[in-house]
Amino acid sequence: MQSIRSVLFTAVAITVTLVAFVFTASLALALAGIAAVVAIGSAIAAKFNRRPVHVHARTNPTGAEREMRIWNDGRGTIIDL
Repeated sequence: MQSIRSVLFTAVAITVTLVAFVFTASLALALAGIAAVVAIGSAIAAKFNRRPVHVHARTNPTGAEREMRIWNDGRGTIIDL
């Protein structure tokens, strides 16, 4: 009778351990999936963002003063001095 109880107790303990392991593994997979979806969404969103345009000032070789030009390229107002 004592050995049957110990066998049943061992079987229950192993079952509880396996259920806990499966639950933990499935939770880890779910969190990894959510993190992957967020990372992919972030990469796609970054791809659609416009990159800044670098502006370089040029000097006038003739030395004459240039007239100031102002225009809007759709991303903001540009003032060319």
